[in-house]
Amino acid sequence: MPRPNAAARRPLRHTVSPPATPTPGSAHGTLPARAATGGSLRRTAVLAACALLAVSCAKAGTAGTSAAGGGDGAAAKGAVKVGLLYSKTGPLAAYGKQYVEGFRAGLEYATKGTGAVDGHRIELSEEDDAGDPAKAVSGAKDLIGKGYKILAGSTASGVALQVAPIAAQNKVLFISGPAAADKITGLNRYTFRSGRQSYQDIRTAATFVGDAKGKRVTVLAQDSAFGQANVAAVKAVLGAQGAIVDAVLAPPSATDLTPFATQAKSAKPDLLFVAWAGDTAAALWTSLSQQDVFASTKVVTGLDLAASYPLFGPSAEKISFLNHYFAGAAGTQVEQTMTDSVTKAGSKPDIFTPDGFTAAQMIVHAVEEAHGSTDDTSALVKALEGWSFDGVKGRLTVRAADHALLQPMFQVRLTSTSTSTSTGTGASAKPAVEQTLAADQVAPPTATIAG
Repeated sequence: MPRPNAAARRPLRHTVSPPATPTPGSAHGTLPARAATGGSLRRTAVLAACALLAVSCAKAGTAGTSAAGGGDGAAAKGAVKVGLLYSKTGPLAAYGKQYVEGFRAGLEYATKGTGAVDGHRIELSEEDDAGDPAKAVSGAKDLIGKGYKILAGSTASGVALQVAPIAAQNKVLFISGPAAADKITGLNRYTFRSGRQSYQDIRTAATFVGDAKGKRVTVLAQDSAFGQANVAAVKAVLGAQGAIVDAVLAPPSATDLTPFATQAKSAKPDLLFVAWAGDTAAALWTSLSQQDVFASTKVVTGLDLAASYPLFGPSAEKISFLNHYFAGAAGTQVEQTMTDSVTKAGSKPDIFTPDGFTAAQMIVHAVEEAHGSTDDTSALVKALEGWSFDGVKGRLTVRAADHALLQPMFQVRLTSTSTSTSTGTGASAKPAVEQTLAADQVAPPTATIAG
């Protein structure tokens, strides 16, 4: 995507630290999941039935405003202002980086490299919410006060659930990102999502179970928006199929996870669904292994970002993974285009790169249908409702009734690229798709839009 004209850029407001790499087990609800607070989106989600960010408008690691492209011709028309609210810093910063990189690639793709729609350049402004709902709300209000009618982002579910009502109150289009909480779907008529939701994670996890009637299912998660969303989704999916569902919830701040691993084992489940997020994922897997949980039950979890693969260690071969996305999973032409763009920019696609890419596609489509105007938010909303398009993961559909994003999901296993090992452990661990589940196989039930 053409670099923004320096003369067109506004001074950067402040500089922040480079993003840290999160530990698996959150978000994006299974993964990344799906999908709740900061931790929520961190997804090394073990899902025994669920599991789980262009020149970034500014340089990576900074906050500010920039034109996304377009020349003087585009500048002759009013700019389309888009505000990106995401975790540039904080525990989900790695997810935020993926989202922004994907958004940049998606904007280049959707505008055919012009960075403009119908002659109107896309003007991006970033706000770092650091995974904090209060910061996100403040950032959203600031952008709305400056005339922004389109907001996108939200790595954490707790953030999305606070920003969405602000968008509705001000009649602003909001496209949530990797945040996976099911409650985001149908929350209001101005809110959409560019990622998957917890229910889709769980439906994928459920395919590992077979007949759930009479089976005991335990959800091991953090007591956060993300974790609670996963518990609710497991109950909605597997509970409805006759499974007996209970939960073991750990405080997000807990570092000694042995007691919770012990509780999960003591429940004697037929299936242990782990939905985890944050920096304690490695400790969680270690505790589960030390308590010999893998020998006593089937463990299902979401496969998180690539940096998390080694953390599973020898346990990897004993885990059934559900997955939103990993580099190379889809095998589509759009995926290849995204990969080429992100790689050219010096990075690599990862679990939430498609969420940013998809958000850019959605925004460009909505603005195109409105002929470059964002004055009528209702027109933007109508343009997205019922829209089907080719995305990174395949054919995607924005369900008109509740704005759920219908999409394929994956059953995955970790394999090893090393000739000396037979399991997917350590730095040699590599994911492989075992089965692609069609969008209708994992579609969430239709929600009623609140307003």
